[in-house]
Amino acid sequence: MSLSKQTKRLQMLAERLRPLYDMLASHPLYAAFETIEDLHVFMESHVFAVWDFMSLLKSLQRGLTCVEVPWVPSRFAESRRLINEIVLGEESDVYGTEAVSHFELYLRAMRECGASTTAMTALLQGLRDGRTWEHALAMSGAPAAAQRFVRATFAVIQEGKLHAIAAAFTFGREDLIPDMFRGFIRDQNERLHGKLELMRWYMERHIEVDGEEHGPMSLRMVADLCGEDAKRWDEAGEAAEVALRARLALWDGIAASLQAKPTVTLMS
Repeated sequence: MSLSKQTKRLQMLAERLRPLYDMLASHPLYAAFETIEDLHVFMESHVFAVWDFMSLLKSLQRGLTCVEVPWVPSRFAESRRLINEIVLGEESDVYGTEAVSHFELYLRAMRECGASTTAMTALLQGLRDGRTWEHALAMSGAPAAAQRFVRATFAVIQEGKLHAIAAAFTFGREDLIPDMFRGFIRDQNERLHGKLELMRWYMERHIEVDGEEHGPMSLRMVADLCGEDAKRWDEAGEAAEVALRARLALWDGIAASLQAKPTVTLMS
């Protein structure tokens, strides 16, 4: 497919998804944050989206490159380079002078500001102990909305269509988080004397790499994998819609949790 046709296809896909992007950008969740405790509720669910994002990424790397021995070159010449570059940034970025994954930094950010990592730690331990992801997730104590989000992600992964996985990965990224929320993080970070510095860095870093590097790479990957196959483009659109609707449902669940918080009444 020519570059102009690829661009047109991607533009058509973006138009198809625009209503969902608009719903995410204006979601009432962002206006609901008032305290650091509200942020804890958010992070304790959102960390599962950060984690399963890496499972999408690794599914793409496994499908687009050769990770077996003896090695043979895969047929996806451009996409295998793109995915390896994205993996480098997501799994081994540089924070200060340290190589670290964005997920591990997010866990540190949670601990730094006092959010609980108990559920995520339980999930990881369950996986290390040999449990299936379904069992480990169910036993982790993760919030119900987070569990539903992870199950939606793994449904796409288990279907095994690389173009659909690439679309879910590309169009459900962290640059969906608007300026309002990042402003709340910056303000709270100043008020708490730097206790949200890692969270602030995580948010700003994702905006930077998604906009300047990983986002454009991912779009090229979707175009490469869909090629001239109209059915693949339609399936990619469906997968992207599923990913965005799952994100909306996650935001709805977190917003409901914030609304359900007990109200503290001060005695006169």
